[in-house]
Amino acid sequence: MPHTVTLYTKPGCHLCDDARDIVDDVVGRVQASDHLDVAVDELDILADPALQTRYGEEIPVVLIDGKMHTYWRVDAARFEKALKELA
Repeated sequence: MPHTVTLYTKPGCHLCDDARDIVDDVVGRVQASDHLDVAVDELDILADPALQTRYGEEIPVVLIDGKMHTYWRVDAARFEKALKELA
């Protein structure tokens, strides 16, 4: 079953850049080692007023299959554990 990681970001956000790097790295490792089907969707909250209102002070935000995983900083080990639990 495919899974989706959603990353809410906005331009010029250094924490978003850090989160993107961690998400990409961890998803790549988990896909290779656990053969987990994970798609990553990145959405700019500035393109959607509702997202901007909801997440404006919390970005970056990471959702796994639509459920909040974390915001502000992504802990790579915790994120990897959460993805492996999907397998």
